[in-house]
Amino acid sequence: MLSKLIRHRNKIGISILIVLCFGLIRAFENSLFYDPFLVYFEAEFKNVPYPEVDVLKLVCGLLLRYFLNSILSLALIYNLFRDIEMLKFSTFLYLFFLVFLIGVFVLILECFPDGNWLLFYVRRFIIQPIFVLLFIPAFYYQQENFKK
Repeated sequence: MLSKLIRHRNKIGISILIVLCFGLIRAFENSLFYDPFLVYFEAEFKNVPYPEVDVLKLVCGLLLRYFLNSILSLALIYNLFRDIEMLKFSTFLYLFFLVFLIGVFVLILECFPDGNWLLFYVRRFIIQPIFVLLFIPAFYYQQENFKK
């Protein structure tokens, strides 16, 4: 076990650095991104109308955050698996989910004033690196099954 850790020390170090970068994005989210929903969702929001937002500025902030999280996620996936095809597939998935989630987010924001919980969860998928938590185990499982 110790020999495996020593052999993969560079991979482990880079992975830890990437995870720390995720933490920095989260730690400085208030100063880096325009998102009035950060405060809105911290309070009791169930029966409260959405805050006033500049939709274009909000979408740009969400796109920037999604982009940063995606770049870090793709770097982590490549660092762990060293597979270009897996990286290309992951990039396609991130782009697909970006278009889908931003579209759904704007639709909920503009057309469903009572969709607080739905907006909360769609926004969560945009601003948090949730997909990497799903992709890494799936790719590992696929890689292990391919070896058999």
